[in-house]
Amino acid sequence: MRTNFYACSLLLLTLLSCKSEAPPKTDVAALEVREWKPEDVRSMSGALADRGLIYDSEEDTEGYVLYEPPTSTYTFLVDKNGEVVHQWQSDLNSMNSYLQPNGHLIRMERDEDFTTFAAGGQSGRIKEYDWDGNLIWDFSYHSETYLTHHDIEILPNGNILAISYDALSEEETLNAGMDPKHIPKAGIWLDKIIEIEPTRPQGGNIVWEWRMQDHLIQDFDPEKKNYGVVSDHPRKININIQSDEVGSPMTQERLDQMKQMGFLTSNATVDNRGSDIVHTNAVSYNPDLDQIVISVPGYGEIFVIDHSTTTEEARGDSGGRWGHGGDLLYRWGNPANYGKGAEEDQQLYGQHDSKWIPEGYPGAGNLMVYNNDIPHPDNKLPNMWASLAGKTDPEMNVAVGDVGNYSAVHEWSIPSEETGVYEPGEEGVFGPAEPDWTYTAPDLYSMYSAFISGAHRLRNGHTFITQGMQGRLIEIDENGKLVWEYWTPYKFDYTLPDGSPAQPTGPFIFGLFRATLYPQDHPAFTGKTLSPLDPQPEPFVLEMPPATDEPAQ
Repeated sequence: MRTNFYACSLLLLTLLSCKSEAPPKTDVAALEVREWKPEDVRSMSGALADRGLIYDSEEDTEGYVLYEPPTSTYTFLVDKNGEVVHQWQSDLNSMNSYLQPNGHLIRMERDEDFTTFAAGGQSGRIKEYDWDGNLIWDFSYHSETYLTHHDIEILPNGNILAISYDALSEEETLNAGMDPKHIPKAGIWLDKIIEIEPTRPQGGNIVWEWRMQDHLIQDFDPEKKNYGVVSDHPRKININIQSDEVGSPMTQERLDQMKQMGFLTSNATVDNRGSDIVHTNAVSYNPDLDQIVISVPGYGEIFVIDHSTTTEEARGDSGGRWGHGGDLLYRWGNPANYGKGAEEDQQLYGQHDSKWIPEGYPGAGNLMVYNNDIPHPDNKLPNMWASLAGKTDPEMNVAVGDVGNYSAVHEWSIPSEETGVYEPGEEGVFGPAEPDWTYTAPDLYSMYSAFISGAHRLRNGHTFITQGMQGRLIEIDENGKLVWEYWTPYKFDYTLPDGSPAQPTGPFIFGLFRATLYPQDHPAFTGKTLSPLDPQPEPFVLEMPPATDEPAQ
């Protein structure tokens, strides 16, 4: 989640009871496509949108949707009528979890006690629960220099890949060749991927590790050992890339204001604003290739790395099945980062949920990603965050002429002369030049989410999409037609012991990091009773203040 937020005021939030009957299934119909004018406004938060099940056609995929409501300790399993049929509850907040074939839930949770890292997506704990909510496994991984965050991937052998921060001090960052004028006083937070072998019921062994800091290149300081021509080393990471995750420096007064608004966690400081330069937010594994793909929104790229290496080989530039050690096997989204392209060649902007499409699914072996914040060339303002400055309406309405950014879901096949072997193509750029398939909203703007979000392919060729910023979930068929739509109606009030939010949601009170549709024949549901809970959880309704005829002051 980006940290360069702008202040805005929230109106009073009131929890009310609200329940409506699910609409009947309908035939797939061509929905009217809105034509937007520059002065038309759209809601950034969706705070006042109709919520619950909006559209359910005969063509949707029967199954159950797993997601975590924001500011809660719940994980909900929701049927396609929009009703909760099962839930898990912990004493900690979560934003991401995975249902296992045996009915267990592996859940990333936000530990209440860590100091260094202050950005959205923090975790520090991974827990496993059985179907009835009994704790099976508890793993903790946080210190002043590392912290699990955002995403995990369960491997076929039961081990777990996890993203972790990997902090470098100011001195270590300087020694890595970063331009001193861009180094925060707190240093920088690069990322690493760890593989955890669970030791149930408590703890685990780190059996494999890959670190970004072992694969850096820079052309700033010739005295440093990683000095070189960036364009000659496309498999290495330029430490002097200007990150999209880094905002402007903050005063203490501004920082305190942002915390009060719920935009920053309580451990944010003036010194660590700008430390989170890569903000890796997704990890996915390809068992056939033994390769890992990660999403790095700070750089507007996805990276593919080799899991067949040993940890020692992963620190170098040779070894493993593909011969490149821990250097990047493939990268895509922003070739200017390795000196091969210009600003107009960038493809990815703040992207989330990069993953391989599994075997047996249409597009198997291709990559898919939710591309969050594609800029419009006619924007009057630099980004959505600038447009929110001073706004007091809970919907955060913004004119499309001011910010016409939009989101898309992309799918593409990695060009490869031999399966799993990737070489830069024409002019040294990793291809393809364009995605093989792209989905955008028919009106371009109505699927916009500047952060969080995700998408995954279903076995029947449909695609399930999380429009995270507003908490909207949709399913589209293979032709891009909408066949199901649901807006989460749930918001809770969990806070950390110091009273601060577990995640910096700000005005995006219904925001969802990601949701997953599991088909009704998923083995986790075998022998389970999946009837709507009675009573259902209380929906949240934003109550507006009464209208007044008094003129504005």
